Parts: sequence; structure tokens; C-alpha cells
Amino acid sequence: MIVHIVVFDFKEEDKYENILKVKEMLEALPSKIDELLEMEIGVDFSRSERACDMSLYSTFKTQEDLKVYATHPAHLEVLAIIREVVEKTRVVDYEK
Repeated sequence: MIVHIVVFDFKEEDKYENILKVKEMLEALPSKIDELLEMEIGVDFSRSERACDMSLYSTFKTQEDLKVYATHPAHLEVLAIIREVVEKTRVVDYEK
């Protein structure tokens, strides 16, 4: 099992609207990408100085399935929006 975790810090301009838009787009991906087994999106409520704005947790059977997801047109569409509205991301991929 492959776990893919991403955390996002959004740009300040239209931050709340952009968080909701990206969340909605990400939540639509499991129905479009067969290799994506599970996805959970979390929006931070703490507003702590250490916190990120959003997290993504997703799972795949294999590293190859993660690669399929990464290059899938539906994911690339979301990624294009993310690149416009997100200031910084961090990622962790590991085998469980």
C-alpha cells in the first residue's frame, strides 16, 4: 500500500474561496481515477502559526498506480488550479 500525503499553504488572495474550490475538485478525483483507492481532504481550523491550510491523504496499491494518478488528466486539471492559488506544498510518499 502506498500513502501519498500533501499539505498546502494557500495564497492570501481569495484564500477561503480557493480552499473550497480545490477541496471540491480533489474530492471528485476518486470517481475519475480507478487507481486512487482512498482520499481524505482536511481543512485546518486551528489557524496556528505552525499549521498548513489543507491536507490531502490518499492511498494506492502500488507506486505505479501513484504515477498513473500523478499524470492522469483529471489530476493535472486540479494541479493547474493548485499552482495558481497555492503558495507552498509539502509532500510525503511512503509504503505502508
